[in-house]
Amino acid sequence: MLWPRNSFTAATACQLWVEWNARKHGGPKRRIWPKIHLGIDEETLEARAVEVTGSNVGDAPMLPELLDQIPPDQEIGSVIADGACDTRKCHDAIADRGADAVIPPRKNARFWKPATVGAVARNEALRASKYLGRAIWRRWAGYHRRSRVETKMHCVKPLGQRLMARDFDRQVAELHVRIAVLNGHTALGIPVTEAAG
Repeated sequence: MLWPRNSFTAATACQLWVEWNARKHGGPKRRIWPKIHLGIDEETLEARAVEVTGSNVGDAPMLPELLDQIPPDQEIGSVIADGACDTRKCHDAIADRGADAVIPPRKNARFWKPATVGAVARNEALRASKYLGRAIWRRWAGYHRRSRVETKMHCVKPLGQRLMARDFDRQVAELHVRIAVLNGHTALGIPVTEAAG
Protein backbone atom coordinates (compact mmCIF):
# COMPACT_ATOMS: atom_id res chain seq x y z
CA MET A 1 0.00 0.00 0.00
CA LEU A 2 1.44 3.36 -0.99
CA TRP A 3 1.22 6.00 1.71
CA PRO A 4 0.76 9.68 0.88
CA ARG A 5 3.33 12.29 1.90
CA ASN A 6 2.55 12.06 5.58
CA SER A 7 4.50 13.31 8.50
CA PHE A 8 6.49 10.81 10.47
CA THR A 9 6.82 11.57 14.14
CA ALA A 10 9.40 9.91 16.35
CA ALA A 11 9.68 9.71 20.11
CA THR A 12 11.00 7.48 22.79
CA ALA A 13 9.04 6.00 25.64
CA CYS A 14 10.76 6.93 28.78
CA GLN A 15 11.94 3.42 29.72
CA LEU A 16 8.84 1.89 31.19
CA TRP A 17 7.35 3.13 34.46
CA VAL A 18 9.51 0.75 36.48
CA GLU A 19 12.70 2.69 35.73
CA TRP A 20 11.19 5.95 36.94
CA ASN A 21 10.03 4.22 40.10
CA ALA A 22 13.49 2.75 40.74
CA ARG A 23 15.18 6.12 40.25
CA LYS A 24 12.75 7.99 42.46
CA HIS A 25 12.46 5.51 45.29
CA GLY A 26 15.81 3.78 45.11
CA GLY A 27 16.56 0.33 43.90
CA PRO A 28 19.18 -1.36 41.79
CA LYS A 29 21.19 1.19 39.84
CA ARG A 30 22.71 -1.17 37.28
CA ARG A 31 19.60 -2.72 35.82
CA ILE A 32 18.97 -1.99 32.18
CA TRP A 33 15.35 -1.39 31.24
CA PRO A 34 13.78 -1.75 27.83
CA LYS A 35 13.32 1.52 26.01
CA ILE A 36 10.77 1.85 23.20
CA HIS A 37 11.58 4.07 20.22
CA LEU A 38 8.42 4.65 18.21
CA GLY A 39 7.64 6.30 14.90
CA ILE A 40 4.05 6.97 13.89
CA ASP A 41 2.24 8.16 10.80
CA GLU A 42 0.73 11.47 11.81
CA GLU A 43 -2.48 11.14 9.82
CA THR A 44 -3.42 7.52 10.58
CA LEU A 45 -1.74 7.45 14.02
CA GLU A 46 -0.45 3.98 13.16
CA ALA A 47 2.90 2.94 14.63
CA ARG A 48 5.03 2.41 11.52
CA ALA A 49 8.44 1.87 13.12
CA VAL A 50 9.41 0.33 16.45
CA GLU A 51 12.81 -0.29 18.01
CA VAL A 52 13.41 -1.66 21.48
CA THR A 53 16.79 -1.07 23.09
CA GLY A 54 18.33 -0.96 26.51
CA SER A 55 18.08 2.23 28.52
CA ASN A 56 21.72 3.01 27.74
CA VAL A 57 20.95 3.80 24.07
CA GLY A 58 20.05 7.41 23.25
CA ASP A 59 17.32 8.74 20.98
CA ALA A 60 19.47 10.19 18.19
CA PRO A 61 21.16 6.94 17.06
CA MET A 62 17.78 5.28 16.70
CA LEU A 63 16.09 7.80 14.38
CA PRO A 64 17.89 6.61 11.22
CA GLU A 65 16.99 3.01 12.11
CA LEU A 66 13.33 4.00 12.55
CA LEU A 67 13.38 5.65 9.13
CA ASP A 68 14.93 2.51 7.61
CA GLN A 69 11.85 0.53 8.67
CA ILE A 70 9.68 2.62 6.33
CA PRO A 71 9.98 1.14 2.81
CA PRO A 72 12.03 3.37 0.47
CA ASP A 73 9.23 3.59 -2.11
CA GLN A 74 6.94 5.32 0.42
CA GLU A 75 7.34 9.07 0.63
CA ILE A 76 7.74 10.86 3.93
CA GLY A 77 6.76 14.53 3.98
CA SER A 78 8.37 15.58 7.25
CA VAL A 79 9.98 14.06 10.31
CA ILE A 80 9.18 15.65 13.66
CA ALA A 81 11.51 14.82 16.53
CA ASP A 82 12.72 16.42 19.74
CA GLY A 83 15.95 18.37 20.25
CA ALA A 84 17.92 15.24 21.13
CA CYS A 85 17.84 14.38 17.41
CA ASP A 86 19.58 17.63 16.43
CA THR A 87 22.60 15.74 15.11
CA ARG A 88 24.26 15.50 11.71
CA LYS A 89 23.44 11.82 11.39
CA CYS A 90 19.72 12.42 12.00
CA HIS A 91 19.47 15.41 9.66
CA ASP A 92 21.34 13.53 6.92
CA ALA A 93 19.10 10.47 7.29
CA ILE A 94 16.00 12.68 7.01
CA ALA A 95 17.39 14.53 3.99
CA ASP A 96 18.28 11.21 2.31
CA ARG A 97 14.59 10.25 2.49
CA GLY A 98 13.62 13.58 0.88
CA ALA A 99 11.72 14.72 3.97
CA ASP A 100 11.72 17.98 5.88
CA ALA A 101 13.18 17.89 9.39
CA VAL A 102 11.17 19.61 12.12
CA ILE A 103 13.71 19.39 14.92
CA PRO A 104 14.28 22.37 17.21
CA PRO A 105 17.92 23.44 17.22
CA ARG A 106 19.58 23.39 20.62
CA LYS A 107 19.77 26.66 22.53
CA ASN A 108 23.54 26.92 22.07
CA ALA A 109 23.43 25.68 18.45
CA ARG A 110 25.98 26.90 15.94
CA PHE A 111 25.80 26.81 12.17
CA TRP A 112 27.24 23.71 10.50
CA LYS A 113 29.40 23.68 7.39
CA PRO A 114 26.96 23.23 4.50
CA ALA A 115 28.59 20.01 3.29
CA THR A 116 25.38 17.96 3.07
CA VAL A 117 21.73 18.59 2.28
CA GLY A 118 20.86 17.83 5.90
CA ALA A 119 23.32 20.44 7.18
CA VAL A 120 21.90 23.08 4.82
CA ALA A 121 18.32 22.37 5.98
CA ARG A 122 19.39 22.45 9.62
CA ASN A 123 21.15 25.80 9.10
CA GLU A 124 17.95 27.23 7.62
CA ALA A 125 15.98 26.02 10.64
CA LEU A 126 18.55 27.55 12.98
CA ARG A 127 18.45 30.85 11.07
CA ALA A 128 14.62 30.92 11.23
CA SER A 129 14.67 30.00 14.91
CA LYS A 130 17.05 32.84 15.73
CA TYR A 131 15.07 35.31 13.61
CA LEU A 132 11.59 34.40 14.84
CA GLY A 133 12.44 33.22 18.35
CA ARG A 134 12.13 29.65 19.55
CA ALA A 135 8.45 29.80 20.57
CA ILE A 136 7.26 31.34 17.31
CA TRP A 137 9.48 29.01 15.27
CA ARG A 138 7.90 25.98 16.97
CA ARG A 139 4.40 27.18 16.03
CA TRP A 140 5.47 28.16 12.52
CA ALA A 141 7.25 24.85 11.86
CA GLY A 142 4.44 22.72 13.29
CA TYR A 143 6.51 21.23 16.10
CA HIS A 144 3.35 20.99 18.23
CA ARG A 145 2.25 18.02 16.10
CA ARG A 146 4.87 15.97 17.95
CA SER A 147 2.40 15.68 20.82
CA ARG A 148 0.56 13.01 18.80
CA VAL A 149 3.39 10.53 19.22
CA GLU A 150 3.58 11.34 22.94
CA THR A 151 -0.12 10.56 23.15
CA LYS A 152 0.51 7.26 21.37
CA MET A 153 3.26 6.50 23.89
CA HIS A 154 0.76 7.14 26.64
CA CYS A 155 -1.55 4.58 24.98
CA VAL A 156 1.18 1.91 25.24
CA LYS A 157 1.30 2.18 29.04
CA PRO A 158 -2.26 0.96 29.80
CA LEU A 159 -1.37 -2.28 27.99
CA GLY A 160 0.81 -3.10 31.00
CA GLN A 161 3.49 -1.36 33.01
CA ARG A 162 5.58 -4.50 33.30
CA LEU A 163 6.83 -7.09 30.89
CA MET A 164 6.19 -10.76 31.55
CA ALA A 165 9.21 -12.04 29.62
CA ARG A 166 12.63 -12.12 31.29
CA ASP A 167 14.81 -12.59 28.21
CA PHE A 168 15.49 -9.39 26.22
CA ASP A 169 14.57 -10.96 22.85
CA ARG A 170 11.26 -12.13 24.27
CA GLN A 171 10.66 -8.69 25.80
CA VAL A 172 11.16 -7.19 22.33
CA ALA A 173 8.63 -9.66 20.90
CA GLU A 174 6.18 -8.85 23.70
CA LEU A 175 6.45 -5.11 23.02
CA HIS A 176 5.96 -5.68 19.28
CA VAL A 177 2.78 -7.61 20.07
CA ARG A 178 1.56 -4.72 22.21
CA ILE A 179 2.23 -2.26 19.39
CA ALA A 180 0.37 -4.54 16.95
CA VAL A 181 -2.61 -4.64 19.33
CA LEU A 182 -2.48 -0.86 19.60
CA ASN A 183 -2.43 -0.54 15.79
CA GLY A 184 -5.44 -2.84 15.63
CA HIS A 185 -7.38 -0.60 18.00
CA THR A 186 -6.31 2.47 16.04
CA ALA A 187 -7.53 0.88 12.81
CA LEU A 188 -11.01 0.48 14.32
CA GLY A 189 -11.32 4.25 14.33
CA ILE A 190 -9.98 7.37 15.91
CA PRO A 191 -12.10 10.26 17.14
CA VAL A 192 -12.47 13.23 14.86
CA THR A 193 -12.15 16.50 16.75
CA GLU A 194 -13.21 19.88 15.49
CA ALA A 195 -12.63 23.30 16.99
CA ALA A 196 -15.80 24.74 18.48
CA GLY A 197 -16.65 28.38 18.40
